[in-house]
Amino acid sequence: MYKAFRLAIKNLFSNPARTGLTTLGVIIGIGTVILVLSAGEGFRGFIDDQVQSFGTNTLFIETRVPPTTRNRNATGAGAAAASDQSRANSAVAITSFKNRDLDSIKRLGNVKNAYGMVVGQKVVSRGDVAKNTLIYGASAERFEIDKGELEAGRFYTSLEDSSGMPVIIIGHTLAEDLFGQTEPVGKLLRVGDQNFEVIGVYEPRGAMGGMDIDQSVFMPQITAQKKLLGIDYLLMAIVQLQDVNLGEASAEDIKLTLRDNHNITDPEKDDFFVQTQAQAMESFNTIFNGLTALLIAIAAISLIVGGVGIMNIMYVVVTERTSEIGLKKALGARQSDILNEFLIEAILITILGGAAGIAFGAFLAWVVSLIAQAGGLEWNFALPLYAIALGVGVSAVIGLVFGVLPARAAAKLDPVEAMRYE
Repeated sequence: MYKAFRLAIKNLFSNPARTGLTTLGVIIGIGTVILVLSAGEGFRGFIDDQVQSFGTNTLFIETRVPPTTRNRNATGAGAAAASDQSRANSAVAITSFKNRDLDSIKRLGNVKNAYGMVVGQKVVSRGDVAKNTLIYGASAERFEIDKGELEAGRFYTSLEDSSGMPVIIIGHTLAEDLFGQTEPVGKLLRVGDQNFEVIGVYEPRGAMGGMDIDQSVFMPQITAQKKLLGIDYLLMAIVQLQDVNLGEASAEDIKLTLRDNHNITDPEKDDFFVQTQAQAMESFNTIFNGLTALLIAIAAISLIVGGVGIMNIMYVVVTERTSEIGLKKALGARQSDILNEFLIEAILITILGGAAGIAFGAFLAWVVSLIAQAGGLEWNFALPLYAIALGVGVSAVIGLVFGVLPARAAAKLDPVEAMRYE
């Protein structure tokens, strides 16, 4: 076996160009698998970080048009995650979700805290610089649930919220665009047609829950409702639970409370949607796993093509070395010796391709993480060990499966006929 292994190594490096081209399909296939799995781990980590920022013990309430109506466009935060513009300018306004609903929810047994939110879109300007920006109005309870940090200034207070004070907290990127190197805290910004005092600046946070916090403006809920948007309803709410294990039961309690408040007797006519973090992650995992399976299936096609290419090349190698095989058999080489030599050669080709594919896929995944980070996402590069093990294992299996037929063909050659072959 050692001798067969040494001969296989020698034969591979005797024609490096052909060896490299032969492994190209395997490199692309394994590289794609590694990219998908590595980028997937990075994306899962990004989603987990977002969930942690809100707290794993939270659930979301969104307003939406009842599914039984023709227009099914949601008007709450879930729709916003898909389209900020539709969030700010929904065709159908659901106005039934009010502060009194939130007060009823806060009185439920497993509810620790909650805050409501409204969203609008306004031009924010300072001097000659203007930005079309999303405006988020939320009560001061938000800061007890959302664990975001400020790089400067302070959060607004419950008193400032209830009295509708014109104070705002802005995102890191927006502060740089409007103020440059000037300290924003204490300065005035024009939001729509009114002046607001900047009391805080968020640390860089990137996109989170459909919100690009670095480019957004946050203000007290009452201020946003009365001074900017002219509304008295909420678009969404985030509820903090005391016991996350009772999340689904609490979600049902909230649904019953809202149906009672909105005089809804048919659940099909709900004008709201309640989702726990666990349900949100389950939905995400279902979609993500399906997408991952699709991409891996595409990569598998490339691996099969690469395996067929290896098999064809090995048949060519057998033809080229027919006389050599005949001579070896005439000198006493057994069929198993010839079989092992060619089979090991095929396996080594695919393992080399697998190693190169792992490096190629890891490099691409690293580039993806850099691009994501440049876009403001908290995305960390990850190369899971199971992905490496899968890459090496699949490579070896491909070499074994697609190398058997050429190796058997070489082992079965008649030594006399093989030596006479030209």
